[in-house]
Amino acid sequence: MSKIRFGVLSTAHIGTSIVIPAMQQSAYCEVTAIASRDLARAQSEAQQPGIPRAYGSYEELLADPQIDAIYNPLPNHLHVPWSIKALEAGKHVLCEKPIAPTLAEAQKLVDAAKQHPTLKIMEAFMYRFHPQWQLARQLVRDGKIGALRTVQSFFSYYNDDPRNIRNIAEVGGGGMLDIGCYNISVARFIFGAEPQRVSGLIEYDPQLKTDRIASGILDFGQGTSTFTCSTQLTPYQRVNIFGTEGRIEIEIPFNAPANRPCKIWYQHGDEIEEILLDTCNQYTLQGDMFAQAILHNTAVPTPIEDAVANMQVIDAVIRSSKSGGWV
Repeated sequence: MSKIRFGVLSTAHIGTSIVIPAMQQSAYCEVTAIASRDLARAQSEAQQPGIPRAYGSYEELLADPQIDAIYNPLPNHLHVPWSIKALEAGKHVLCEKPIAPTLAEAQKLVDAAKQHPTLKIMEAFMYRFHPQWQLARQLVRDGKIGALRTVQSFFSYYNDDPRNIRNIAEVGGGGMLDIGCYNISVARFIFGAEPQRVSGLIEYDPQLKTDRIASGILDFGQGTSTFTCSTQLTPYQRVNIFGTEGRIEIEIPFNAPANRPCKIWYQHGDEIEEILLDTCNQYTLQGDMFAQAILHNTAVPTPIEDAVANMQVIDAVIRSSKSGGWV
């Protein structure tokens, strides 16, 4: 087998518009089926990218013996139950972030995965596969900015549509789960550690009941990370990584464009170097790396336990905001 055959659970926009086209360009992936609760919708979405099979239920897709792995871009509250069903059907699982709406549910998925040790499961934090992040982490590890002391990140967009799934609290909507998970993930990724304590301040939309602006401080002992995320601010994203001797700034840290080079700035002393990264698609890279782990029976790049660790920090930030103290 030279390629992993993927089935996609749902016709969610991120899948049909972004991830499926990227995976179709992959050297090790091919999307062979897509499912929706509406068969006509699945058939329509299958046509343009040339997906061979369309199903009118998720159960039918999971029963397809010609599918090796599933990609799960369902709403947040359906990530865990359908990922578990996929494992039980003998499929490898690449599941969108956040892995679950709560820490308890995330742990439930890890426990289920242990019952299927031959199957691979990974949270789809695609940013980690982009060369700009691999370079940034390597510069930090090589001591190129001196001692790492703080990571600052910002991620925002404006969306107050009550019909949008990101704004429906009952299905895991809100800024912390949708984009704050990135702010926390990057800090853990760069520090290569878990924070010892956190402090959070969260504001909720009075009508939607979802968090619309959240800020936090993560204490890693050797340094800190500060972040703000919002679903109701002008769109912006940026990450700065500060050390005792240098700094790294990432221009488009999360939604890295696939049609032009990305840039980061590396400052050491008074010198600032602009570094251009080759044009690439981080979703294609993610698909390739996950598929290769299946093909070669090696560990996935990001173990599922990392998803639980990220949820643990998100949970702590939310609890801190409610209590008004460090957690």
